[in-house]
Amino acid sequence: MQTAVGTQLPPSSIPIYTTVAAYREWRRRAFEERRTVGFVPTMGALHEGHISLVKRSLAENDLTVVSIFVNPAQFAPHEDLATYPRTLPQDLEKLSMQSYVVSDPESTGASTIRKPSAVFLPSVSEMYPSGISQDTAEQKGTFVEVKGYSHQMEGKTRPTFFRGVATVVTKLFNAIEPTNAYFGQKDIQQGLLLRRLARDLLLSHPDHEHIHIVPTARDPSDELALSSRNAYLTADGRRVAATLREALQAAEAAWLQGFAKSECVEKALQVVESRKSRASAEGLHVELRLDYVELNNADDFEVVDPQTTKNEMESRPVILSGALWVDKTRLIDNIILGEANRIVG
Repeated sequence: MQTAVGTQLPPSSIPIYTTVAAYREWRRRAFEERRTVGFVPTMGALHEGHISLVKRSLAENDLTVVSIFVNPAQFAPHEDLATYPRTLPQDLEKLSMQSYVVSDPESTGASTIRKPSAVFLPSVSEMYPSGISQDTAEQKGTFVEVKGYSHQMEGKTRPTFFRGVATVVTKLFNAIEPTNAYFGQKDIQQGLLLRRLARDLLLSHPDHEHIHIVPTARDPSDELALSSRNAYLTADGRRVAATLREALQAAEAAWLQGFAKSECVEKALQVVESRKSRASAEGLHVELRLDYVELNNADDFEVVDPQTTKNEMESRPVILSGALWVDKTRLIDNIILGEANRIVG
């Protein structure tokens, strides 16, 4: 296990690398052995959504690396950096339990077992040698911005978020040098933006065609998108947390029936307002506040015209997305309308 001087890490059956230099020695050997490396970047507090990405990587790559790094640059000064859940011992335990059996068709029943190969666990100073502030006006050093693709959808509410994402993922790609990288559909704008980043910057590890967006993992009871922030929900909040999913499904049904975009959004708003009324009648102590519901072109994230219908899009993928505050917890979700297999899979 590679650790920084004076750092006490939890026990782990998986090698942990806390510095880029130590990790790169491991990666050099993988290059020499011509072994493929899958990469799952996370901020920790791992749940089944993260694990689904790890499983996908284990199935498709010789080696799998998981990073755990809570990135200060994607939190605005008023956001929840200090309280973001940190559960490293449990995260390492969950990762150690993952495996994938690979059968050798040329042998008589022989097989190998793939398990996560390494955890990259850098410090803030390792990732930001010039220092980092949550206030972009005070930041110094090198940052990455994908111009024209960061102000729509999530970027409209969180204007500095994708600058932080693009910067840290560029750093991680440079450090990890993965063959394939895996992201969840819940953060669809992030995945598509990173594909564009990899293409525009001519990245080779991974190239843009090897950035995979995997379908959102959901709670089987109500289809709530799994998220580390779900841990913030109160008992009453959890009872209404699926409201956003239900609202998006109402908009999707209207879209498929040929309604215009503006009418689809209205259907979603009606679901939220109805659930607010029911929550009050049920005596639930919870506040629901819709941030947005919108339809955007998947190619450039531009807002779909209010009068546009499904037929006018000619099966081009459209992102139906939304964000909902449940008390102080902000939940996001999306549905791909049209040819989703062009984006997710």
